[in-house]
Amino acid sequence: MNIKVNTPKLILADEPTGNLDSHNGKEVMHMLTELNKAGTTIIMVTHSEHDASFAQQIVRMLDGQTVLEDRKTVRP
Repeated sequence: MNIKVNTPKLILADEPTGNLDSHNGKEVMHMLTELNKAGTTIIMVTHSEHDASFAQQIVRMLDGQTVLEDRKTVRP
């Protein structure tokens, strides 16, 4: 995943760590976090609670319906 060629305004990430080992998964999440801090909006779909914990807002869905929405402060 090479996304540092430029700084996009929006990244759509569908299971960005799904097929990666834990080391490379951490690298991808770190890269997405840094891009977000630089102003890029990240929309991520994941089944991973760990990856979801990086988000500032989590929207949980079931059968196409929003069942829980959670906003939190920015991670340190």
